[in-house]
Amino acid sequence: MPILGIGTTHEHIIDGRDKITPVIAILRASVLAIVALTSNAAAAAAHHSFAAEFDFQKPVTLKGAVVLWEMINPHGWITIDVRAEDGKTVRWMVETSNPNGLMRLGWTKRSLKPGDEITVEGYKAKDGSNTANAATVTLADGRKVFAGSSGTPAGTPGTSDK
Repeated sequence: MPILGIGTTHEHIIDGRDKITPVIAILRASVLAIVALTSNAAAAAAHHSFAAEFDFQKPVTLKGAVVLWEMINPHGWITIDVRAEDGKTVRWMVETSNPNGLMRLGWTKRSLKPGDEITVEGYKAKDGSNTANAATVTLADGRKVFAGSSGTPAGTPGTSDK
């Protein structure tokens, strides 16, 4: 039994009983709560809105070969090599929706393989980098599939106008 006044709190409960709670238990619960609340901070900070990073007034069509397909949180990524007008190969990073959303649309980790020739219709990054947000992807077999995030502008092929 803890000694009152040393590492304990004391409160009087309405029915007349006294309750003595060790401070260690309160401290432990507080630390666990802080850890739980801050453990999601990195994921929340990493997530962004479409409008924060991409410009819906700058559509882009990218035709190229898949280098890497990553179906990861918070967004999937397609790395593709695109042949520029001058004949040089330019590497692009293309963001897609989150894995759960992609799976609901029929995507799998095997949807794209290195070397697959695809066409991506999307929107350029505001920072001018070779980064885009995919709205639709035309797969190697000719199927056109939706890949956009929730911020993809209405009217984009594959989206519904709400």
